[in-house]
Amino acid sequence: MLTDGVGEAAALPGLRGLLRSVRTPEFAGTVFHEVEAKSALNRVPGSSPMPFRWTVNPYRGCSHACVYCFARNTHTYLDLDAGADFDSQIVVKVNVGRVLARELARPRWAREPVAMGTNTDPYQRAEGRYRLMPEVIRALAASGTPFSILTKGTVLGRDLPDLAAAAREVPVGLGVSLALADRALQSRLEPGTPSPPARLDLVKRITDAGLDCGVMVAPVLPLLTDSAEALDALLERLRAAGASGVSVLALHLRPGTREWFMGWLAREYPALVPAYERLYRRGAYVDPDYRRALAERVRPLLRRHGLDRTSGVQRTSTGTGGFPASGVADQAPPAEHLAAPVVEQLTLL
Repeated sequence: MLTDGVGEAAALPGLRGLLRSVRTPEFAGTVFHEVEAKSALNRVPGSSPMPFRWTVNPYRGCSHACVYCFARNTHTYLDLDAGADFDSQIVVKVNVGRVLARELARPRWAREPVAMGTNTDPYQRAEGRYRLMPEVIRALAASGTPFSILTKGTVLGRDLPDLAAAAREVPVGLGVSLALADRALQSRLEPGTPSPPARLDLVKRITDAGLDCGVMVAPVLPLLTDSAEALDALLERLRAAGASGVSVLALHLRPGTREWFMGWLAREYPALVPAYERLYRRGAYVDPDYRRALAERVRPLLRRHGLDRTSGVQRTSTGTGGFPASGVADQAPPAEHLAAPVVEQLTLL
């Protein structure tokens, strides 16, 4: 069923460039807001410590519905909420490939690395319907622009021929996010994501295609997924799948995400709420003592499985493809330092 975009625009004043809003039976409970973007490249603030200055986000909001997603609060810039709306009101930039190709053709474009998957997943389920990424990949490769992709989405497997072709032209970094192997917990924590076995298979498919694949074990959830036994089992499976490097990161609770996650925790694991309140009493980052203990637990496991080296993301003269080296990060995932979603709200839609 289609909904007239004019009516939706009146109800959603934060959305600009809205063409129409779409509901389909195969995506029950989800509304796709198709927009025409004015630009595709998002500049990362100069103060950011990230090794890339540009991002591309074909979608806003994410049907993966990960309760811990750090990007949740960005939906409030569109006058949508950071909870259920983030999971079910998906903004689709239907012209992103064309706009990107135009921007990359400008004489002033310096072919700096571009990162994707820094806000919401470019290979969430909607990509199977809209097929935006092939045009994005081809535009980047044709312009000589290095790029990286971080995803939970197995839809990426569809584009492996395009990615392999791009890697012959420019440095390409691919990363898969996989936080845990427990299928029962994963289905409650990340209800819209492919299963852990499916993502392990994606890692193998990427490496079988001759491309390196780093893995982000993120976020590690205190008292839920952080035992040595659970991490050891996951790292063993990642090594068997061919992961070229692994980065382990503890849960980070920014405003918007914190409220949504803690509500989930109170429903699913109420006995853990006091412990999380203590661990995150200082704000978004987990207690420093916990971070140090996690690092001490993980480092020997990485060595045991041969995953304690720099990840397989290819490097360029201007920096990496956007993923950290193997190991345990002391703070947050790279994307969590970005203010790019704010810039995007002002310049893209």
